[in-house]
Amino acid sequence: MRKKVIVIGLDGLEPSIVEPMLVRGELPNLAKIRDSGSYSRLRTTYPAQTPVAWSSFATGTNPGGHGIFDFICRDPLTYQPDAALSRFERPKSTLAQPRVVNQRKGAPIWQVLTNAGVPSTILRCPCTFPPESLNGKMLAGVGVPDLRGSQSKGTFYTQDRTASAKESEQLIHLDSGDDLATRVIGPRNTKQSPVCDTSCEIKVRANKTTRKLEIQTGGAPAKIEVSEKGWSDWVRFKFKFSLLQSATGIARFYVRQLEPHLEFYVSAINFDPAAPMFPVSSPSAYAKDLSENLGLFSTVGMAEEHNGLNNGRFDETAYLQQCELVLEERERTMNFELDRFSEGLFFILFDTPDRVQHMLWRFRDPVHPYFEPDAAPELATRIEEHYRRCDALLSSVLDKVDDNTLLVVLSDHGFGTFRRAFDTNTWLWQNGLLALKHGRKPSEEIAEGYAAIDWSKTYAYAVGLGGIYLNFKGRERNGILEEGSEAERVRRAIQTGMPEFTDTKSQSAAIRSVSARDEIYSGPFAQNSPDLLVNFHRGFRVSWQSAVGGFANSVIEDNMRRWSGDHIVDPESVPGILFMNQRFKQNAGNGAAPQIIDLAPTILNYLGVPVPQSMEGATLL
Repeated sequence: MRKKVIVIGLDGLEPSIVEPMLVRGELPNLAKIRDSGSYSRLRTTYPAQTPVAWSSFATGTNPGGHGIFDFICRDPLTYQPDAALSRFERPKSTLAQPRVVNQRKGAPIWQVLTNAGVPSTILRCPCTFPPESLNGKMLAGVGVPDLRGSQSKGTFYTQDRTASAKESEQLIHLDSGDDLATRVIGPRNTKQSPVCDTSCEIKVRANKTTRKLEIQTGGAPAKIEVSEKGWSDWVRFKFKFSLLQSATGIARFYVRQLEPHLEFYVSAINFDPAAPMFPVSSPSAYAKDLSENLGLFSTVGMAEEHNGLNNGRFDETAYLQQCELVLEERERTMNFELDRFSEGLFFILFDTPDRVQHMLWRFRDPVHPYFEPDAAPELATRIEEHYRRCDALLSSVLDKVDDNTLLVVLSDHGFGTFRRAFDTNTWLWQNGLLALKHGRKPSEEIAEGYAAIDWSKTYAYAVGLGGIYLNFKGRERNGILEEGSEAERVRRAIQTGMPEFTDTKSQSAAIRSVSARDEIYSGPFAQNSPDLLVNFHRGFRVSWQSAVGGFANSVIEDNMRRWSGDHIVDPESVPGILFMNQRFKQNAGNGAAPQIIDLAPTILNYLGVPVPQSMEGATLL
């Protein structure tokens, strides 16, 4: 009988929520798995980030073995922040497409299985863009950009002429009246000089009798109607680069209001799975096959429209509606493929629990600075409701489990509140380790970011969600530090000084520790990591400004964003969860609890495939 492994990833499930719900009998399917096998908290990676942890799941190595250390990296030649998961390379010919390169290295489990002749179905695993060829099927996950190359940037349309664009969005002012012509913005046309946006013209009509927005696009045979306070189905758009070249994309509309003035939101333009501008699946026709069988679906890595909620373009109710649409798409895909699954490895990741917690945590935390007591009674339990929803989708999975099936359900990390934001670059400035030109002081108003730094007097700088880099000679463009006693002095100043910092508002330490690279990473790609990693106490996180190379107005301040929950703290305080329908060892690997790097060797061992020496984890069976 052929063996099967089914792995269901529920991104970000928090043990301190899961465990009481199990006791109360609110997660019956997870309880069934536990009772037939095992449950444990799961040690995550440094840092506890989705692309880092799932890459370690896939390769069985610490991040030094696969090269993914953050969503954000930096270019040492420019000091500028850059996307860490994939990169676009310019084509050598003006007629050719740009080439996309996956930044994740190492040997993922599906390649090991492919070499052994064992098939895999891999759905939405992070850091799989562009997808690689394998014995089986793959649909890419976190790391897939939208059609404009950004990470889920939507567009807000309004007749309010005083409105201005907010963070990570585009804004289009509409003319007055009920019958209007406007456009949906598409990818940049780099073949034109000067470079400009492509667009698709649309017509909209605010029907105040039916309380619906009527939409007509060039590619739709009939008008689309969207109810006020509702989301549309997927709408397809065609963007022309020239007479002979075009690209299609898909998006959803959300109608915020029809009056006193019209306002609506268009989601990020996703690659059309039937004809993506860059491959999002392997084989390349697999996404089209799915769309023909199941209908259109999101392809962008961050499918939940958190930016629209963060900017107040719609409320939490609308956000949860859109999250449910994403979850339903993923569930349909899972059930469709499980019906066709007969041997090898099946993996699917549900990202939505992570996104729901990021955006709704403040309603369960009365101490959060953005806690809204009037809304809390309605929204405080939405996270538990979403956990129950995730448990319910496991019912159809359990129906597919037989005596030759290993079932694994896990989260990559846990979760907690994010009350206070610590600006690492401002702390470095205060402590004489970073200098600004012309005697300037850190401020949000420093729009030029790293261009304002005096590199001739700067020893260290921060970029990413917790990383600090030393300004080394020969590595950074204008480096001043040499390895040795001087660099050790800087490391020691940061490692001892940051944990001593006290948040005067809460009268507590913000930072538990600062880890040096060689303490947490090993392997062929460890040298690409930050030199230091800041491990925050729960409730604290790096500031939004410092993460992308800027400065906040103070070293620590309240987090007044709807993005109010997070997990980028000391990894020891945010373990994930692990359920398995077989008894597993509690003392595998290097600690008392299983580690996320133990899963790949466990799966290979169950399927009878030798575990490569590159994998550091220990089999749990």
